[in-house]
Amino acid sequence: MPFFDMPLKELDAYRPERQEAPDFDAFWADSLAETRRYALNARFEPADYRLKVIETYDVTFAGYDGQPIKGWLLLPAQRSGPLPCVVEYIGYGGGRGFPLEWLIWSCAGYATLIMDTRGQGSTWRHGDTPDLPSEGANPFHPGFMTQGILNPRTYYYRRVFLDGVRAVEAARSHPAVDVSRIAVTGGSQGGGITLAVSGLAPDLVAASLPDVPFLCHYRRATELVDTSPYVEITNYLKVHRDHVETAFHTLSYFDGVNFAARARAKALFSAGLMDDICPPSTVFAAYNHYAGPKEMRTYEYNNHEGGGIHHQLEKLKFLNALWG
Repeated sequence: MPFFDMPLKELDAYRPERQEAPDFDAFWADSLAETRRYALNARFEPADYRLKVIETYDVTFAGYDGQPIKGWLLLPAQRSGPLPCVVEYIGYGGGRGFPLEWLIWSCAGYATLIMDTRGQGSTWRHGDTPDLPSEGANPFHPGFMTQGILNPRTYYYRRVFLDGVRAVEAARSHPAVDVSRIAVTGGSQGGGITLAVSGLAPDLVAASLPDVPFLCHYRRATELVDTSPYVEITNYLKVHRDHVETAFHTLSYFDGVNFAARARAKALFSAGLMDDICPPSTVFAAYNHYAGPKEMRTYEYNNHEGGGIHHQLEKLKFLNALWG
């Protein structure tokens, strides 16, 4: 994919006007209050995956509407006190898979909680958490991007983002975790969830590491690319021509640009300058509105894979510099 978006100099300065409903904060405050009426009920059950230096736990906690969300908790077996914890969110279509797929952070000395994504986990890595919407939804294009899109209360990502906050609360509830040193991270969809949680729970998150984040600056994304998953929105609106403004009004409640403006944690972003899944200008829109201290790593000739393992090393360096 050749360069198709703005030059880097323009990306560095790209700070579009945010499209935000007047009741954005009230909507999310009410949504969090509804979810927190249910006991967190975090459970950590030992799971044997033949790892001698890592303790593995099968996690269940109450997410949106009190519904059970699965995950993994990985801990270094040798530790002398509470550990900094990295809460990781997963890319579009993937699930929690097996603990053997998530060893980097625990091998580096961190606790790690991986959140399964409700309803996903049947595309490229298996998941174990069903999606159980308790309110009605509109007809939608196959996928998750337009499920419930005619009303912010019924939109799919309302449930996911609330699960994401509860995942941080579940991590904080474990005695091996230092509650003052919680980082959130993920790539693509996981990066979008990272931004949402950073904006929704700024008092709970000390570091935010969104990689090539999805779910940002939706309208520009649909105008620039015809790749999945943003094309789900395009295809829905091709059929439902009378729902364009309603859909984008709903999406404004779930835009990483708006969450970034409320986040305060120290942040490390990444962007691939040839990314035709999450165009670089959508990532920079969130980055340039991000309210906390921040750094960006760009990968000039990379698509949606971004920095790959090179960026994983950057994240390790970033947290090591922050926490030692």
